[in-house]
Amino acid sequence: MTTSLAGALKHRSKEAVKRLIGYDSRNWLRIRQIEAFTTFLEAANRKSRDVIEISPGWNRYWRAMCPNYRSVDFPDFDICQDRTDEQYSIVIADQVLEHVQRPLAAATNIHAMTKPGGWAMVATPFLFRVHARPHDYNRWTPAGLKQLMVEGGFAEEDVQVFGWGNKACARAHIGGPVRAYGLWRDLSNDEEYPLMVWAFAKKG
Repeated sequence: MTTSLAGALKHRSKEAVKRLIGYDSRNWLRIRQIEAFTTFLEAANRKSRDVIEISPGWNRYWRAMCPNYRSVDFPDFDICQDRTDEQYSIVIADQVLEHVQRPLAAATNIHAMTKPGGWAMVATPFLFRVHARPHDYNRWTPAGLKQLMVEGGFAEEDVQVFGWGNKACARAHIGGPVRAYGLWRDLSNDEEYPLMVWAFAKKG
């Protein structure tokens, strides 16, 4: 047995034991959002299309899933004033919009970078601590995020918005950083306590 295979089997065994005892190594705040993005990209094999991620730099989560992937890093690529010359079938802005000074300009540029018939995938926290990377300016409810995308150029009927959160997760994040692990996470959704909001917006 090769070292790499043995290592992979050991890792899988550890993960199986964690699941068995209810230990979750995923980021509680983002579990449902990441599941939703993954399902969306898997549907109709969207993940194989040309994808660009406006990345906060520390997080290029979708690179491994999308073979035709490109990223530009915020804030060096300032989505408030910069846009690519090319358009893309999928434009991802995951954990970026809360950090921009002019979110409407950012949404407008996301729309401009999306091919006709393509999709923008946007996610941002709502009930979450201030985290300056390098600044933290904005929060939206699901309805507020939809309005932003509509004002940015997407048709209202082509924007789907979602939110996830609950009191237990909100309490866990008060006064401290996000823990990316824990026991028996409550994944039920309380619409009055959205910690994470996201949108799928299709360009007509």
